[in-house]
Amino acid sequence: MNADFHYYATYCAAILAGYSHEEAQDISYSDRMVDHCTLTLLSKLKAPAAAATTQMQLELMDSRTGKIGLQNITRIWASFHFLPGNLHAMPKKRCSKGYLQKYRLICKPNGELLAPTVDLAKGKSLQAVGVAMHVLSDTWAHQNFAGTPSLVINNTNNYFYEMFENEDGVSEKKINFRHSVSAPDDLDNSVYISSIYSNSENSIMNLGHGRAGHLPDYSFIRYKYLPAWGEYEELIKDNPSDYYCAFTQMVYAMKYLRGETETFEIGQYDSESVEPYREEIMRIITKRQPDSSEDWKALGVKLSGKEPEQFNLERYQSEYTSAGKDKKDDTFIGRFILAALSQKSMVTNRIYRSGNKLAGYSIEYREKGFKGMKDFRRLIQSSGGGDKA
Repeated sequence: MNADFHYYATYCAAILAGYSHEEAQDISYSDRMVDHCTLTLLSKLKAPAAAATTQMQLELMDSRTGKIGLQNITRIWASFHFLPGNLHAMPKKRCSKGYLQKYRLICKPNGELLAPTVDLAKGKSLQAVGVAMHVLSDTWAHQNFAGTPSLVINNTNNYFYEMFENEDGVSEKKINFRHSVSAPDDLDNSVYISSIYSNSENSIMNLGHGRAGHLPDYSFIRYKYLPAWGEYEELIKDNPSDYYCAFTQMVYAMKYLRGETETFEIGQYDSESVEPYREEIMRIITKRQPDSSEDWKALGVKLSGKEPEQFNLERYQSEYTSAGKDKKDDTFIGRFILAALSQKSMVTNRIYRSGNKLAGYSIEYREKGFKGMKDFRRLIQSSGGGDKA
């Protein structure tokens, strides 16, 4: 998902779910924070490294791709951006154990880990709600890719076409991927910036949708391609439809988290609450532009009568750094960190218990009575040290 969706669209969904303007801002800020909470930032704040929810390009470039390095990468990307859809999935053909483990990390919406992700935020902080909404919405944008490096799972080939609806039906234009450190995507000519091709299965260039660049994160795009994991059968991805599903599912999920409904079930959406704004939302989603922040923001003002503040990464940093050790859990960033640790723990533990070692060993914090930073340090020490979140 683009930053516009993770921030302003989430704000709109929170308002429709019944949260106040102030609550919706905290939720949307936390949603977007997932794309900024790097090891570099946590080091600056002197916060637990295990709470990292993403990695900077420079951090990835410095990452080792041996067994331990790959486990650390997978813990982050599978937990927050490419939630596995089916940890026991089976390919059509027999394959190696190594490939099978990667195949089972392919991201899908409404997968087996979605309900546990939403339930983690039940009765918890607004920051936990934001983290859950980030993970939920990314399952729609990032589906069919995996949060672990894999040339076979995540690669693209020459058969990659953008689809356009017109009066005569549907036309197609071949998509070209190229690598550049500074050039933007050329939307007019369907040219998208991607990671450099590497024939190494475990190269970080083959992480997530890097080989498809930023393309899967655009709400307006419809495309088709031939994934190797799908036996090269044509796969059509309709982002406008999927993004609308993501939005209505967020509203449904946040109504559950507010206590308006008793259960959260996968495959359920609150289309009724969103219906009065469907036309406007679809206009935003289908508008061919790299950033829809202003359009989503305008809808947010219409819904709440108040203007959402612009995202500022440094807004809560001084509150966290100046707080005493016993008070950090009560700060905005402290509550975000607790939510991040809980989510990473749950996902990696489920992966581990499924027999998949790609995310390494994980402690299930909830089963250990985890409540805050002191418990986290105690659990890490008792498990032998290291980042096992």
